[in-house]
Amino acid sequence: MKFSENWLRQHVPTAATRDELAATLTAIGLEVEEVTALGAALDGVVVARIVSAEKHPEADRLQVCSVDTGNGTVQIVCGAPNARAGLIAPLATVGASLPGGLQIKAAKLRGVESFGMLCSAKELGIDADASGLLELPADAPVGQPLAQYLGLPDASIEIKLTPNRADCFSVRGIAYDVAAATGSAVAPLAIEPVPATIDSALAVELDAGADVPRYCGRVIEGVDATAPTPVWMAERLRRSGVRPVSFLVDVTQYVMLEIGQPMHAFDRDTLAGPVGARRARKGEAAKLLNAQDVALDEQFIVITDGDGAAQRVVALGGVMGGYDSRVTDATRNVFLEAAHFAPAAIIGRGRKLGLHTDAGHRFERGVDPELPRSAIEYATRLILDIAGGAAGPLVESALPEHLPQPRPVALRRARLARVLGLSVADAEVERILRALGLAVERSDDGWNVTAPSRRFDIAIEEDLIEEIARIHGYDRIPTTLPGGASRLVAPSETRVDAPTVRRQMAARDYLEAVNYAFVDAAWLQLWQAGEGAVALANPLSAELGVMRTMLLPGLVAALARNAARQQERVRLFELGNVFHAAAGAPLETQRIAAAVCGDARAEQWGRAAQPVGFHDLRGDLDSLAAAAGARLEYRPSAPAWAHPGRSADVWRVDGGRELRLGWIGQLHPRLQRALDLDVEVVAFELDLAGLVERAIAKAGAQSKYPSVRRDRAFIVADTVPWAAIQATVQAAAGPSLRELVLFDRYQGKGVETGFKSLAMGLILQDESRTLTDRDVDAVVAEVTAAVEREHGARLRS
Repeated sequence: MKFSENWLRQHVPTAATRDELAATLTAIGLEVEEVTALGAALDGVVVARIVSAEKHPEADRLQVCSVDTGNGTVQIVCGAPNARAGLIAPLATVGASLPGGLQIKAAKLRGVESFGMLCSAKELGIDADASGLLELPADAPVGQPLAQYLGLPDASIEIKLTPNRADCFSVRGIAYDVAAATGSAVAPLAIEPVPATIDSALAVELDAGADVPRYCGRVIEGVDATAPTPVWMAERLRRSGVRPVSFLVDVTQYVMLEIGQPMHAFDRDTLAGPVGARRARKGEAAKLLNAQDVALDEQFIVITDGDGAAQRVVALGGVMGGYDSRVTDATRNVFLEAAHFAPAAIIGRGRKLGLHTDAGHRFERGVDPELPRSAIEYATRLILDIAGGAAGPLVESALPEHLPQPRPVALRRARLARVLGLSVADAEVERILRALGLAVERSDDGWNVTAPSRRFDIAIEEDLIEEIARIHGYDRIPTTLPGGASRLVAPSETRVDAPTVRRQMAARDYLEAVNYAFVDAAWLQLWQAGEGAVALANPLSAELGVMRTMLLPGLVAALARNAARQQERVRLFELGNVFHAAAGAPLETQRIAAAVCGDARAEQWGRAAQPVGFHDLRGDLDSLAAAAGARLEYRPSAPAWAHPGRSADVWRVDGGRELRLGWIGQLHPRLQRALDLDVEVVAFELDLAGLVERAIAKAGAQSKYPSVRRDRAFIVADTVPWAAIQATVQAAAGPSLRELVLFDRYQGKGVETGFKSLAMGLILQDESRTLTDRDVDAVVAEVTAAVEREHGARLRS
């Protein structure tokens, strides 16, 4: 939000200097980003009129001008392309000092004397326009000091607003905060109803329910659309970052900047009536003020004209007016409109069309629902005073049941003192709240406070405490350490904690990524994972409109950004929550995901490069599962985002229980193309709770007797998995088996096709005695028989 310092001071008189005012605004939460001083040194610059302009005898681009200063005529040599007889422009007289240190002296230019300098806005330090002389209105008083005529010196102040402070998108709204912080009072702004002098009116119909609960309009006839925008209005607009266009457009911008209500002016003669507000229909189109043709759907609010089949869209509600009904210099009759749009009905609509407008920016955050009538009256008075005309009756259509209703919020004295850590005097609390425009009533334990309709952000007691804190001064709140006893929470032994998981992933050469929990719904649709997505009621942007149902879309997007910036080997993981719609509150699940691309190992001279594959990622996952003592199985699967034949479901199988944890594999080539990925990506995503669950470790006695090792090699069918043989050996060996080691797998010469040789070591030990050769041979014989019997194996000679 950018505004004129002088304009603000008109609404809230204060003795604070410019620097003090900027510091105060930042201290109360309205962070000042830039202060641009305007017209600081314009002594000797006056309003002047060019009487004549003749071509310079020695230079094609120069003119010799005779200039009326109001105190005589002087000769000026000027090179501005717009210098002409009759033009009113600023003149820096001899002896004047311009911003930037330029001293004006009498001089000769190509042999012709010049006594001063006609100036552009940039040379005067009041605008960036250096294309020609600053053209002043024809009625500007010649001879008057320019600073006095333009209301200088001044400053353009730009502040950064948080989304909850939509009330400060107006000079009037900022004035309340400044008044409270400086101990002054906001000057009254009398907006008197303008009586109707003609009967012309357009009916207003509301068919959008709670999306548009109020709409006001008024017809003004006989307006001079060519009337110039007054200098005071044009300068306030410029200093607020708005370029003046034409009076009828400028007046709506001016009212919006001063009191905060976006407005629009239609050419009345292009409307048949009645004017309505409703949801757009699928397939409808509109041509906007910027000449852009847009296709609409049911998400948009439109302003319509006419009835039945003749009804047409004349504006995009809360965003931009229509091209065909715009005001021009030929306009003589105007229809002014001001409406209240619910924020949820406007959020993201402009961005969906690639538009960002001042009106949309304000309506997305919330505009005072009581402002439309006042804005119409204020704009009407300005138009009648400056451009003439006759006003019809103000027509209002409202749905009171859908309008926000203010309600009192209790503020407890004890709660205020406890949260702030200091006691604020009752009189000071009441002064601050009343200066902010809040209604205050005392109660036994504090106050009942009712916020004005413009303060959407005040709903609970903590909001009021925040108001007191920021206005009283954050720097006056004492810094104290927390007191009281602290309760130590011991980590659970039944699960591996998150820091351990992170360390394990880091040890496997992964970097942790942290992505937004809200994502673009289009992302999830691309992954075919949008089912059960939870939509946000008030998203930061249209691209962050739903809660994620998977971690991988955001994680792979981060990988893609790195790969696009010449990072050939990327290894990322993320611990985070995913959300699914459920009865009552959304279901929240903690997950871990990883995504990798490039070489399996970092570049080195001792080993050839090898692309990362399924089994590389499986090894990383197995090492993570080992931290919890989990045994994983991988069973073929092919979800929509997965490469067929290169992906699997991950199951935890131990203790007779089977639990599906998630998925691992390569992304589908079609998805990779849609994501604009030039590299193959391998990834996994698992529910964390099932992965990190572990049994409580139990201490056992250490045997003091020696262990014995026996090695055996079996030839078995290639289709027999090692896990099955392992289970058979453990069952047959009994309690004396301490460890089973598979140390060789062989296929080749000496082993027939379709078979493999598995060599294992059995480590045997007893807790009560030393095992004899007879004991060991008996166990080995039992193991051999069991493996041969159950798996058709034979000992390899």
